[in-house]
Amino acid sequence: MIRGVRGAITIDNNTEEDIVHSTKVLLEEMINENELKPEFVSHIWFTTTSDIDAAFPAKATRLFDGWQWVPVMCAQEINVSNSIPLCIRIMLTAELDTAQEDVQHIYLREAKQLRPDLELTKKK
Repeated sequence: MIRGVRGAITIDNNTEEDIVHSTKVLLEEMINENELKPEFVSHIWFTTTSDIDAAFPAKATRLFDGWQWVPVMCAQEINVSNSIPLCIRIMLTAELDTAQEDVQHIYLREAKQLRPDLELTKKK
């Protein structure tokens, strides 16, 4: 079954180092928690709030062995008043043998407030 796996993380600074490192942290947890293999990933969408422009977060994907063939794309989130600043979001689409309610969506740092209800689905 094709499933979407969501994740989000905030960064401290709009620098290439912070963007790539933080995205790697998020993506690594998404991969590990959902036992994702690159050959079963259709594509990954990365979005950022408008205050992030020092690097493409998708660059972090290339830091994982075997993930160089996964199509990635970056875009900017819509600008919503009072939204969380310096936030990177991921929508990863993959073939998973997991029930929808068992998919582990990962929200880290200040991004946890985007989906506090998902804490109930966390295995940890």
